[in-house]
Amino acid sequence: MPRLIQISDCHLCADPDARGRRGVPLRQFEAVVEAVNRERPDLVLITGDISNDDSAASYALAGRTLDTLDAPWEWLPGNHDVLEPMAAVRPLATELTLGAWRLLLLDTHVPGKPHGELGDEALEALAGRLAADASRPVLIAMHHPPLAVGSAWLDAIGLRRAEAFWRTLAPYSRTRAILCGHIHQAYLGRQALEAGDVTVYGCPSTVDPFLPGSEGFAVDPVARPGYRVIDLDGDALTTRVERVDFSA
Repeated sequence: MPRLIQISDCHLCADPDARGRRGVPLRQFEAVVEAVNRERPDLVLITGDISNDDSAASYALAGRTLDTLDAPWEWLPGNHDVLEPMAAVRPLATELTLGAWRLLLLDTHVPGKPHGELGDEALEALAGRLAADASRPVLIAMHHPPLAVGSAWLDAIGLRRAEAFWRTLAPYSRTRAILCGHIHQAYLGRQALEAGDVTVYGCPSTVDPFLPGSEGFAVDPVARPGYRVIDLDGDALTTRVERVDFSA
């Protein structure tokens, strides 16, 4: 049974000792990667916001840390990321295979903006990819959530034109779930489509967890960094969130 692990929102800086709100982001990231190795994954995916300062050095730090994984890894960009230095460390994949599953990686980042978007060209390409192979189950990964998560400030910077995204998915019944980053918290939502419900999963950040349900920006004072484990058994998907203790 293939195992995928999702890591998200690392917010690393060029300075490895730079501090975040609740510790040193690199140290927290290293603790998460160490815990992920114990899960024995077949693939690790980082769903955006690798860097916090746009620096080539931050991506190099991330790459060196991720190379300590005992599994292949890939990443996709978030709103804080810059494609050129990111791709210089690890080119951006668009589709992966894990067991019987197709994993489609979507780029929702809009340069210089906090919100996400998939334009007409990207949606047409997605429809073509889905139509090209209707036999295998599909898992989609993207940075920005395509549903409201219940926090006013996060929902204001989520995926724009989400209704167009859902219209694109509607004819294709093999899409089982969507993994997203951006919201720094565990999340589960569902979108009803004619072909069946699609589940949306959010992932904890490796740094500052956001307080669920908040009107304005707020860090959760008690939640710990974490990651999401996804096990793929035939057409079935099971998932859980794990939290990691770290030294500040």
